[in-house]
Amino acid sequence: MAENIFSTFSISGQGMTVQRMKLSATAKNIANANTTKGIDGKPYQREVVVVRAINQSPFEDQMQEQIGLQSANIRSDMDRESPQVIQANVIHDNAPERIVHDPSHPDADAEGYVHYPNINIVTEMVEMITAQRAFEANTTIIEAAKNIARNSLEI
Repeated sequence: MAENIFSTFSISGQGMTVQRMKLSATAKNIANANTTKGIDGKPYQREVVVVRAINQSPFEDQMQEQIGLQSANIRSDMDRESPQVIQANVIHDNAPERIVHDPSHPDADAEGYVHYPNINIVTEMVEMITAQRAFEANTTIIEAAKNIARNSLEI
């Protein structure tokens, strides 16, 4: 039982970390929505968080079975195949830039066009609200697991 509660904390903690990364990327995107030139001289590129599941290696599975034989017998086949760890990376979106004709802009090219980042504020706001709700859901799960643990100790 304790193993399940701690794995709940681990899973929710990983979820909260990913949502924090998404909120950070969204904040950077909103702050740089009108940045026409970065350090490299190009418009800012939108940041996107990509999350992948990483399955445990067969070595780790065998080691866990040898160390804790009783807990290995309790696990179902579905638990063994489910990913235990996630990997989150921030990548740059390669979508085309917004090009606006504004010859009076200081960053306009020879034809009078300004290259803006490929950021849509409405999309970023939706991403922000989604990440915030997912973070709150993970917080609620941790609180529920803590209450379950506390109540089972009182029995």
